[in-house]
Amino acid sequence: MTALIVFSHLRWGFAYQRPQHLMAALAQHLPVLFVEEPVRTSGPARLECRTLGPRLQVLVPHTPLPQVGFHGEQLPLLRRLLDAHLNGLGLADIGVWFYTPLALPLAASWRPRVVVYDCMDELSGLQNAPPLLRQREAALLQRADIVLTSGPSLYEAKRALHPNVHYLPSTVDAEHFAPHELAVNDAEAIAAARLMQPVARPRLGYFGLIDERIDFELIDALAAMRRDWQLVMVGPVVRADRRSVPHRPNIHWLGPQPYQRLPHLLAAWDVALMPFAINDITRFVHPSKALEYMAGEKPVVSTPLPDVVSLYGDLVRTARRPREFAEACAAALAETPWQRSERLVRAAATVYRTSWKEHARQVRALLGEHLARMDETEPSTVQEGAMLVAPALRRWGV
Repeated sequence: MTALIVFSHLRWGFAYQRPQHLMAALAQHLPVLFVEEPVRTSGPARLECRTLGPRLQVLVPHTPLPQVGFHGEQLPLLRRLLDAHLNGLGLADIGVWFYTPLALPLAASWRPRVVVYDCMDELSGLQNAPPLLRQREAALLQRADIVLTSGPSLYEAKRALHPNVHYLPSTVDAEHFAPHELAVNDAEAIAAARLMQPVARPRLGYFGLIDERIDFELIDALAAMRRDWQLVMVGPVVRADRRSVPHRPNIHWLGPQPYQRLPHLLAAWDVALMPFAINDITRFVHPSKALEYMAGEKPVVSTPLPDVVSLYGDLVRTARRPREFAEACAAALAETPWQRSERLVRAAATVYRTSWKEHARQVRALLGEHLARMDETEPSTVQEGAMLVAPALRRWGV
């Protein structure tokens, strides 16, 4: 059974999204070792191993080096830690899965039977992205056997760069967010009620990462125009200029909240928001949270992200400027019972069209097809193909 070694720029416990959903589903069928970026610590380098299930491990490297992420200075230490761990597990039949191209050199000495690049964001466009990222991605696209993309815009951007690109949109754990599935007296419900109790209505909320992709000017203008509305922002603030984060009496910054608590918070809101900036950074953002909002049966108002318009234009109200955005929110709040019933029917057809379980099945089919082709080749050809990581890196000077 092929084990997957997964390199991620997102920590497992940071925000439960595509990597966690997909790897948890795949781990039902094959071993998954999820490798996080290193954490700086005193003392000798070590590898923290957290077992989350019979086939799922989260590996957290601890090193004394100050460099952040999968930096070149970190790689020799990380390689030794990972080699020792894999040898200890006796894993010889492995595949490598990348969420970040920066980790590519770590697999240069291995002989993976399959290399997957799951491109969930255009990372090179994010604020303070390392200049090396584009070069590493080009090398990874040369080496990868399978490339996945999370949205149609990313698919269009990558499909000309690789012969085996597949559109695997981020989906939703619909039952997790469905209001009729919520236990009203469990600990998360009580915690959510405590957070929302001092917040008046109407409540317009957002949950997710709060970073440079959020339109803080829009949030500030909306709060200023409608002081009778309460804006609830849930999630960690990362990579954003703290000075740009607006503070008004009717804006409530609740910080990061557990994934299990999000459905209870969503249930307490009147409208769900996607206040993303419209610029080069967000043109590849895939609106998976729109599905989570719809699974929670809330009306959604978003800025016109390309993938929102193309996928959910008939289900999500979109507006770009503050006044039009406020008007869209007002229309959502004024929804009639008939409009709500009609929206829920159409939203359910979209939400339940697919699932993470089905996506994991598709991925396993792609892996199986590739491994079957590998088994048909001569052993020498397999080994030569598996060792292409190092030449690809040398070709790009990384």
